[in-house]
Amino acid sequence: MRKLKCGNIYSKIPAIKDKEAFHTLLVNKKLKIERIISQGQVTEKGKWLKEERNEWVIVLKGASKLRFRKDNRLIKLKAGNYVLIPKNTSHRVEWTSPRDKTIWLAVHS
Repeated sequence: MRKLKCGNIYSKIPAIKDKEAFHTLLVNKKLKIERIISQGQVTEKGKWLKEERNEWVIVLKGASKLRFRKDNRLIKLKAGNYVLIPKNTSHRVEWTSPRDKTIWLAVHS
């Protein structure tokens, strides 16, 4: 029998300084689930992110803005908002709240 893994997505929130904090909750060949904590971090100017897998993200707490390169679309996310970013889609984090921590849940498949 496999060991149960239990936890709380809001526990052990680290202090955020220069970089976002990533915490892998589950990973296997088909799936990766991680918690990301941001506080004022953005994607480096001129850089675009492009994942090899589909990425579904939801903001659980806080707020952020994502920009998509293809149509220069800006999506504002607040607690409860989610977006599915298809693999190989160029995007960037334009803004995360500098005052409050933003807690994301990201599912890569």
